[in-house]
Order: sequence, then C-alpha cells, then structure tokens
Amino acid sequence: MGTTVAIVNQKGGVGKTTTAVNLAAALAIAERPVLLVDADPQANSTRALGFEPDPERASLYDALISDVAPTDLQLPCPELPFLSVIPADRDLVGAELELVPVERREYRLQQRLAEARNHFDFIIIDCPPSLGLLTVNALVASNRVLVPVQCEYLALEGISQLVDTIDRVKASLNPGLEIAGVVMTMYDERTNLARQVVDEVRSVFGEKVYRTMIPRNIRLGEAPSHGKPIFLYDIRSRGADAYFDLAKEFLEHEEKGVGTGTE
Repeated sequence: MGTTVAIVNQKGGVGKTTTAVNLAAALAIAERPVLLVDADPQANSTRALGFEPDPERASLYDALISDVAPTDLQLPCPELPFLSVIPADRDLVGAELELVPVERREYRLQQRLAEARNHFDFIIIDCPPSLGLLTVNALVASNRVLVPVQCEYLALEGISQLVDTIDRVKASLNPGLEIAGVVMTMYDERTNLARQVVDEVRSVFGEKVYRTMIPRNIRLGEAPSHGKPIFLYDIRSRGADAYFDLAKEFLEHEEKGVGTGTE
C-alpha cells in the first residue's frame, strides 16, 4: 500500500507546485513508482510536466464528480517511466461547489485513490493555495503532509491556521494524518533574513523542518515553462541538487518513520 503525501500551504508563491513536481520526479528517477495528482484548478503541475489542459480530456474533476476511475485519467510521463500524473483543469473550480451536497464529500478523493495506492509507492497531491474542500479532500486522502515555507518575511503567516486545519482533519476525518515535514524554499544563504526565518520556523516545528533547503534558483523558475521537471531541464543546477537531496531525506524519513507517529 503506497504512501499518499499532500503538499499544502494556503499561501501562493511558496514553491508548492515546484516541490510537488520535482519531489515526484526525483522519486521516479530513483525508480519508485509515483502518481502526481494535480488538485489545483490552475493546473500548474499538469503544465510543469508538459501536459497542457485539454477540455476534451478527462481530469481530476471527472473523478471527483462522476464515476471516472483515476486509472483512466493517468498520463504517463514519457521521459520518466516511473511517474504518472492525474491532470487538473479549470473545471476543478466548480468541484468545490458541486461537492457541497454530496454525502461524505470530504472522502471523495480518498475513495477514488484507494485502488491507485496498490500500484504506486507514493501518491503526491499538489493542493490549491486555499483551505477549501479540495484541500480538505487531499488531507483526508493522505497519510502525510509536506508544508513548503518560503524564506521570506511573514513566512509563518497563516501556518497556524493550516496546522489547525490539519489537526481538525486528523481529529474528525483522518486519524492517520501526520505532518511529514516542513521544507524551506527560496532560501538565499547570503541574507540574514533567510537565516532568521529558518530559525523561526525551526523554533515552531523543530526536527520536522528538513535539513535540505531549496535555494533561489533561476533554473527552477524556468523549468515549468518548458514542461519539464528540473532534472530534465538542467540536471547540473543547484535546484536539481537540492531536490535530489530532498527526495533522499524524504525517503530516509519514511524508512525511519519520522512524521508517521511511529518514530
């Protein structure tokens, strides 16, 4: 049974999609079967893997609202044979409203991904920058939560609300949910501010903050516009090195049970 990880932060621009795409790609390069689920109506993860949203193609919306099986939605990534993606499109905006009257609406994604967990080592869900019903569905469907935090002023703004939402989901909907870790993104080692932000976040989350920090790197910013994860765009970049290190640390945490409640 695979592990499902929600990449969550209700703030935009913190490197959430970059982390989801490149962590998934790094795990796939390590020959771990990975399914990336794009749960953001902006479909940035879909585009970052080279798939443009297509109104004629079924998306995660169809799995949530109708009886389309996720196995019928998976798009294999040609250059990464261990990685597949369930695409998003703008129809997901409507899913938030259409799910409101549905019985057990918070469990819809969990139910749809149940079979997929038998075929993948990891399912990574790129969540929208909000704490709405799509994000709640992702949290209910997941074992772990990975929180990207930008190394900027007010980095912890809203994090207490996110942690409160995670705690509420764990208490009432998904008792197995745990915070796997916090990933510091857009780190600039030359600035005192970046170091201060890391210290502040560590004072709150302690050992859950990953040692690996994702640097500010122009190649990371360019890669999505070419429809490629960083390893296929510029494997020699600092961004590629950082996400390889993050994947290695993530696997170490999984093997040791860090963030699973078993350590």
